[in-house]
Amino acid sequence: MINTAKRRELIIDQLCREGTVRVEQLSQQFSVSSVTIRSDLRQLEKHGCAMLNKQFAFDRPLQDKGRINRDVKHAIACAAAALIEDGDAVILDSGSTTSQMAPQLAGKKDLVVMTNALNIAFELANNEQIDLMVVGGSVRRKAWSLYGPAAEQQLRQYRFDKLFLGVDGFDLASSITTPDPGEAQLNRVMCEVAREVIAIADASKFGRTSFCMIRDIGQIHRLVTDSRIPEHYLQALHHLGIDVIIADR
Repeated sequence: MINTAKRRELIIDQLCREGTVRVEQLSQQFSVSSVTIRSDLRQLEKHGCAMLNKQFAFDRPLQDKGRINRDVKHAIACAAAALIEDGDAVILDSGSTTSQMAPQLAGKKDLVVMTNALNIAFELANNEQIDLMVVGGSVRRKAWSLYGPAAEQQLRQYRFDKLFLGVDGFDLASSITTPDPGEAQLNRVMCEVAREVIAIADASKFGRTSFCMIRDIGQIHRLVTDSRIPEHYLQALHHLGIDVIIADR
C-alpha cells in the first residue's frame, strides 16, 4: 500500500488529467476507505488543489504544478532555452516550466537574466556567466514569485531581448490568462519591456482560461509547446503569424 503523501500526489495528477474525481473510485483504486479519501480531498482543498476544472485554471502551489506533465515541461524548457543566444538580456517569468529552463542556461555566456521567481534566482545565483537581476516586491508564496508596484517600476527601467512567459490559461477567445491580479499586472509590464514575447505552455493549457488577462494571443511572437497542441490552435496561431515550436518532435 502506498503512503499518504504519494496517494495525495496521485490524486492531484488525476484531478489535473480528468478535472473531477469520485470518492468511491479513489477508494477502490487505492484500497482505502471512503473516509480516508474524503480526508485526502479536504487536505488538498486547503492547498487549493481539489476544486479543479478543465476549463478554468485555478491558483495552485508551484510544487503541485511541477509534478504535472514533468517530462513534457522539461522538453519545452530545453527548446525554449535553446532560443537564448550568448549576450542576450532575457526575462524568465515564474512558473513550473520556466523553472526547468534555469539549468539549461549552463554553458551560455554573457547573459543578463531578470526574474521574479525566487527558485529561479537561487538556481542561477552561482552561474558566473549570468548577470542576475531579481525584481523586488511582495512575495506570492504559492508561486515563489515577487510582484507589486516596486517590481513593475524596476522592470520599466530596462529593455530586454526576450521574455519567456509562463501561462495558466491559453485560449483563442480569452487569450493568455493567469489567476492572480498582481502577477498578471507584472506580466503585462514584462511584455512591454521585451522585444520578443515567447509564451511557453504545455498542451494542457489550451482551451483553459483564468481570472486575469495578461495579453492577447496575437501580441506574442512565439509559442513553445508540445505535440498535443490541437490542430485548430496550430492553424489559428500560424494565421496570426506566431511561430510555433513543437518541443517533443
